[in-house]
Amino acid sequence: MTMRGDALAGDRIGSGLFEGVRRRPVILGAVGMVVLAVAVVIGVAAGSVAVPLGDTVGILAHRLLGLNVTQTWAPSAETIVMDLRLPRVMTTLVVGMGLAVAGATFQGLLRNPLADPYVLGTASGAALGAAIAVLIPVRTLIFEFGLLHGLAFVGALTAVTVVYRLSRISGIAPMTSLLLTGYAVGSLLAAGLAMAMYLSGSGLRQIFAYLLGGFEASSWIRLATTTPLILGATALIATRARALDGLLLGEEAAVHLGVDVRRERAILLGLAALVTAAAVAVSGLIGFVGLVVPHVVRIAVGPQARAVLPLSAIYGASLLAFADVVARLLGEIPVGVVTAVIGAPFFLFLLRRARTGYEL
Repeated sequence: MTMRGDALAGDRIGSGLFEGVRRRPVILGAVGMVVLAVAVVIGVAAGSVAVPLGDTVGILAHRLLGLNVTQTWAPSAETIVMDLRLPRVMTTLVVGMGLAVAGATFQGLLRNPLADPYVLGTASGAALGAAIAVLIPVRTLIFEFGLLHGLAFVGALTAVTVVYRLSRISGIAPMTSLLLTGYAVGSLLAAGLAMAMYLSGSGLRQIFAYLLGGFEASSWIRLATTTPLILGATALIATRARALDGLLLGEEAAVHLGVDVRRERAILLGLAALVTAAAVAVSGLIGFVGLVVPHVVRIAVGPQARAVLPLSAIYGASLLAFADVVARLLGEIPVGVVTAVIGAPFFLFLLRRARTGYEL
């Protein structure tokens, strides 16, 4: 082959590789949507009272899509699907999506592949808020949210706010200061949680149930209250994908790309914290979704936020939906236990198999 032929062949190979890399997010997105649809159907069908898959699909097609489907199911099956299981499955999707997107955002901002949505003390703040709510002898419900959920939400946002403000007065690098401050504040809040648990008496079981996460109390009203916060903040994060890519390159590179580093960092931190706070308020503390999913996605498609954020949302939702199915089939064990059992070994396997020198 001549030199010109070699060059043309090389161009074709390079073009093919480029096309493969460029199309990979699209392929993974399509596969993820199929997996998501399967997760919804299985999640609605499975449970202590099984609903046949055919009836499940028929009920969903009739009630959600308005299709004229011949009714072969009992009215009780439709009640189970629409009033009990579907709101629960949809809640798992929204929470899983939010945690995965928040994890991807924190990993990009902190330039740390081991960051998760709870890295800045969100979990400790939410847990302490929930524990304080158990100690307060007040029981009230607003939109089916009790004092526990409200104080968990407030505690999570307060923890992140305190960490951010304290980190700004440090003399060291902003991101290093943020991580160290988050660790210190989280440790202090954990001490407060331990004291609240010691004083809780008969309420200790309720605190543990929140710490391990679950969706037993899901409802349409709770879903309608939480979804706008998570979806809205997630959408705003997605619109700042370019800024997130710039921050991933470092502050100097981001400035050269025209990114207002201080403003964009504050906005992205605030949005990711809001997503996390809303998620933990409705579901409790569920680990590994926000750590494993964005990390795996980033290995598969690279660090570009325009690809990482939507794929993390899809696969985070799918993972949590399947984890909730497993939790139900095992007798309503905490979902956080299932995600830990699935996520920890898988993440260790990825770390072992990742090529040497891999960085975020």
